[in-house]
Amino acid sequence: MTKKTLFARIDRPRQLNQIERSLRRFLEGLDAKAEVVGVVADKWPQIEISGEDEGILTNYIAREIGFCPEKIQAVKKYATLKGYVAGLDEDGEGLKVDVGIFEPSKVNAIVRLDHLRAQLADGKEVDIKKIAESYGFCKGLPLQLEVTNIDRKENRMEMELSTAQVVKYKLWIESLLDRLIVIGATRDEIQKALDHTGLIRDVINVESLGFFEHALTCKIGTDAVGIVSIAGRRLRSAKFTVFNPRKLWKT
Repeated sequence: MTKKTLFARIDRPRQLNQIERSLRRFLEGLDAKAEVVGVVADKWPQIEISGEDEGILTNYIAREIGFCPEKIQAVKKYATLKGYVAGLDEDGEGLKVDVGIFEPSKVNAIVRLDHLRAQLADGKEVDIKKIAESYGFCKGLPLQLEVTNIDRKENRMEMELSTAQVVKYKLWIESLLDRLIVIGATRDEIQKALDHTGLIRDVINVESLGFFEHALTCKIGTDAVGIVSIAGRRLRSAKFTVFNPRKLWKT
């Protein structure tokens, strides 16, 4: 039997039921079992995996959802991790992220401002608030990150965006299409909301960023800000942020 912590942030109790339903779909054709056994550090669901095909199922879940590192000792420099935006650094020197390290205590990870400027702003002297506004960074947004420095004594890590994350943003910019980012809803919930509101006509596709986080690519001429209120009526518990490539760095 294996116990793992899923990399999926839980904000509401019913989200555990949604995770359990997804886990049941993963079991098809396998001699294995996976069940949610609790929530740790207030937000991370823990599961137990067992059975003849335990290894296969563990690898599949790792690929489809991901697992928390849990301990800083499990992380190496230059490792690629997922992280949730936790907020802006109080001193304006970067972006705080939660990478799922909480034993024996929570690790504070930061994406430094100089890295963000180099990766997202062509080295321009823009402040962290402007970068966050331009790229739609908000609490709960998942990002792919690379560890640049680990201080195990101080329980701190420094990070930068992974190559894959930077490439994703470049592709988003080149498309010139708005993205409406939805945080706190499953893909099925979003699809139903699009169907019921008629917004399916304005959306090209739904891209999964995490288990409860997705980016809706809007069609040419569709303003993502303009459809927030309509989508919000069907996704009342969700949060929304917008990525608009045409407004990057405009004041």
